[in-house]
Amino acid sequence: MPYADIEAGRLYYEQLGSGPELLCIQGLALDVSGWRPQLPAWSAEYRVTIFDNRDVGRSFYAREDYDIRTLAGDAVALADALGLERFHLLGSSMGGAIAQELALAHPQRVRSLTLCVSYGGNGAWGRERMRLSEARARHLSEDELAGELMLMTLSEQTFEDMAGQLQDLGQLVLSYPYRQRREGYLRQLRAGATHETRDRLGRLRLPVHVIGAEQDLFVPAWKSRELAQLIPGARLAIIEGAAHAVHLERTGEYNRLVLDFLREIDGRRGDDAAPAQSRAAPIPGGRGE
Repeated sequence: MPYADIEAGRLYYEQLGSGPELLCIQGLALDVSGWRPQLPAWSAEYRVTIFDNRDVGRSFYAREDYDIRTLAGDAVALADALGLERFHLLGSSMGGAIAQELALAHPQRVRSLTLCVSYGGNGAWGRERMRLSEARARHLSEDELAGELMLMTLSEQTFEDMAGQLQDLGQLVLSYPYRQRREGYLRQLRAGATHETRDRLGRLRLPVHVIGAEQDLFVPAWKSRELAQLIPGARLAIIEGAAHAVHLERTGEYNRLVLDFLREIDGRRGDDAAPAQSRAAPIPGGRGE
């Protein structure tokens, strides 16, 4: 199995495809399995690097709390270990927060920045929401926590369409062999509450694409709009009818939005690239995003 040893610990990673480098950073509680719906399309045109953050999947579990800047440091250390000098950078949800810190600290290494269903920081409202989420997570059973996160990340239409399958979906998540341990989830949740870049985002001078989801309850669409407004020249796309798990619910549209932006940066057209095979999106193994 591919592991990279960085100073903090051992990170699990995967690399697929060839072409310009694309480094992807996952969000709260999700490991590399959360990228499976994207990999066929993205790796047909890019060399995609995905990895498990600390405290999830097959990467190391921490012994104490940390913040988003620490997670950004992990990502940079992984890039160093793999010889990724310059790369397109994409982060989803908490992974978008990590990507912001990485781009601010190392702007010379980031060719473009894509921030999906993410946020620029937490004020009093966000910190209180995180505090209450942590309190609930400490007392919910594994079944209840999986159910709550599905409720927060899937749209109303998905619930209607999958009404008879949600219990099976929850069991699939719970049976995943690399499912996140509760202490790792709580540490990542607390780290997410520390994120604040809104006073620094105006320094970014690189192509930025912000993608939000209209029905997102986990990271509301207004947080995506705020992000785009704070970053000079940022492009904003809001996917109507989608919730936080937009990569699952609207895989084709989401993948195209990402690729169209990257192709534009690279001066490529879609019909210049190798065609990607579409496939049904599998169920991710993590708790949420």
